[in-house]
Amino acid sequence: MTSGKIDSEVSLQSVFEPIVAAPRDRPFVVAQLGQSLDGRIATIGGDSNYINGPAALDHLHRLRSSVDAVVVGIGTIIADDPQLTVRRVDGPQPVRVIIDPRGRLPASARCLATGESKCLVVTGSEAAVPKGAEGLVIKSSASRIEPSDIVDALFKRGLKRILVEGGGITISHFIDAGAVDRIHILVAPLIFGSGIPGLSLQPIRSVGEALRPETTVSVLDGGDVLFDCDLRHQRRG
Repeated sequence: MTSGKIDSEVSLQSVFEPIVAAPRDRPFVVAQLGQSLDGRIATIGGDSNYINGPAALDHLHRLRSSVDAVVVGIGTIIADDPQLTVRRVDGPQPVRVIIDPRGRLPASARCLATGESKCLVVTGSEAAVPKGAEGLVIKSSASRIEPSDIVDALFKRGLKRILVEGGGITISHFIDAGAVDRIHILVAPLIFGSGIPGLSLQPIRSVGEALRPETTVSVLDGGDVLFDCDLRHQRRG
């Protein structure tokens, strides 16, 4: 594990290089999670604005501008109503992808109001989606659409670099499915003491079963710490 002070130039070269230079013959999936020191992404009541500081938000927007598609679960849309656009930095707008198996996406969602990029709604049926979005039907016999099926469907549309932005449950499902290449965990110098946890992976029985990815640690302006974890190169125990 390595560490160091991060600035925009170093960030683009070292942290974003694996994303920008990812092979184009397979999907590349990066996840992003902002949390407190004690691993919380929101209070018990769901308040999460703003756990991370301005530099961390800039980093998130650079991530968005570095990928072809940004993916969130419907729970994030209902809780936070994000726009999922690039605003804090210069760069292209990714396709916005909402995982919504049961048709809960409200027509008033802000992600539908921006016409600069396409908005895809991943569903399990041919049910109509709100105006401003296009349905992406992925058949599933289970209540949850498998992450690997979502990634494959996006890749077939030419969306090869994918950011899974939230929430914690969605990111956890993608990690458990082995569908994430890297994860950027941005830790803010806050202690909640309670609240909603960031990752909730399948339980393990011993420390030897824990994921130990190759990780680079960088300190951002304002005190947030970035953990850039390579989940394709990890060891056990």
